[in-house]
Amino acid sequence: MDEAVNVFGELIETCSDNPTTGFFRDGCCNTSDQDIGSHTVCVEVTREFLEFSRFRGNDLSTPMPQFEFPGLRPGDRWCLCAARWLEAHQAGMAPRVVLKGTHRRALEIVPLQVLRGFAVDLN
Repeated sequence: MDEAVNVFGELIETCSDNPTTGFFRDGCCNTSDQDIGSHTVCVEVTREFLEFSRFRGNDLSTPMPQFEFPGLRPGDRWCLCAARWLEAHQAGMAPRVVLKGTHRRALEIVPLQVLRGFAVDLN
C-alpha cells in the first residue's frame, strides 16, 4: 500500500465507514499499484452523479448484498476513481470532493486546483 497521505501531504482522513469505502475497504482512499482504477478521490455523491455513473456503466446506487454493498444514496461519501471524477467534471456532473480524504495519487490525474473548486472541506 502507498503511504496514506492526502493532497496536502498530511495523513489521509477517513472517507467513509458507512458505507465502508476504499480499494482496500478500510474506509480510506488508500491505493497501491494493484489499484488500477486509482480509487483515490473522496467524494460526496449526488443524485445527478449517481445517474451519470449508472449511465456510464457503473451503477453505484443499486445494492449488491453478495458483495456487502448497500448501494449509495445522495450524501454518501465514497472513494471514486480519479479518471471517473475527471470524466464527470468534464460532463458538468462532478460530485463535491473531501480533500483531506483524497489520496495524493489522485493528483496524477486531476490537478489540485480543479479539485479545490469542488472541495467541501475548505473554509
